[in-house]
Amino acid sequence: MEMPIVIVGGGIMGALSAWMLASAHKPVVLLDQGSFGQEASWAGGGLVSPLYPWRYSPAVTALAHWSQNFYPALAGQLLTQTGIDPEVHATGLYWLDLEDEALALDWAQRLDYPLQQVDIAQARAAIPALADGFERAVHMPGLASVRNPRLLKALHAALLQLPNVRLQENCAVTAFIIEDGRVAGVQTADGGIRAEQVVLAAGAWSGELLKTLGLTLPVEPVKGQMIQYQCAPDFLPAMVLSKGRYAIPRRDGLVLVGSTLEHAGFDKTPTQDALTSLKASAEELLPALAEAEVVGHWAGLRPGSPEGIPYIGELAEFPGLWLNCGHYRNGLVLAPASCELLKNLLLGEQPVVASNPYAPAGRMQEALMS
Repeated sequence: MEMPIVIVGGGIMGALSAWMLASAHKPVVLLDQGSFGQEASWAGGGLVSPLYPWRYSPAVTALAHWSQNFYPALAGQLLTQTGIDPEVHATGLYWLDLEDEALALDWAQRLDYPLQQVDIAQARAAIPALADGFERAVHMPGLASVRNPRLLKALHAALLQLPNVRLQENCAVTAFIIEDGRVAGVQTADGGIRAEQVVLAAGAWSGELLKTLGLTLPVEPVKGQMIQYQCAPDFLPAMVLSKGRYAIPRRDGLVLVGSTLEHAGFDKTPTQDALTSLKASAEELLPALAEAEVVGHWAGLRPGSPEGIPYIGELAEFPGLWLNCGHYRNGLVLAPASCELLKNLLLGEQPVVASNPYAPAGRMQEALMS
């Protein structure tokens, strides 16, 4: 009987990797130290783009571009398969009073992205609730968000339907099983699980697990807090972003406002300071939110990494151990391309994007030296 691919981490990277590998007829075991999809993948805003895409390297852009094109079909397939709608919601996005507007427009022209300067009156007409005082707007029509908690729920429901997938929650991996210089499985509190290959997709916790092998992976937790308002369904017809803070509408009138960027270790307790700061940002963008009820406030831990470039590929020092982690602020954005690329490399397929920028080889040592 064929040994499974064991995937450590049940967030978007682990779940989508499992789905893609299982769809390629591989037996898969998916493990999570807690409940599936309840960490950073659940906590984010779900914008299917980096906040300021022109500020990222081509490595991030390549994954984002492929993923943006893939999301509508993925959502449709999951809805058909599970009855759960991940709600890919293409509202477009307005950036207001950008400092580096010229850079953004130049980037869009070079890569043929539909990002354009628009009159502030057009932005006001599109978003009647917008505050006064903004002078300039840049717009990308068609840009979408995904309702990430529902995406995770749909993915896990889809995995439960597959006969070649085994899911184990509350199953913390404590070590890797090494045999003849290869990683041959994982050790958990419930015992060992043998594997053909092991994929580490544990988000902010990935670096902690690699320490058990004497390796230093520069992935660290970066806390982000969000708040959520209940509004009328037509209150915010498009996403809007200013000074690093954004408002994202859901179809049922929920409006998400985020997010903070905090280095606080593995503490993800929501704080009053963040609530006050996020409310101030929300009201600065959309003054009517001062009268709206905050119906949610939470925090998650992003897997911070240098320049936000993820680690995707096999570890030369430990054959049989693959990484798909370190996506920092763009996990939801980059997930489809990252997981497809991981599958390509693991199964010896043609890579969907050039794989060199994400290879762990050399990058971990470089990060140690810098």
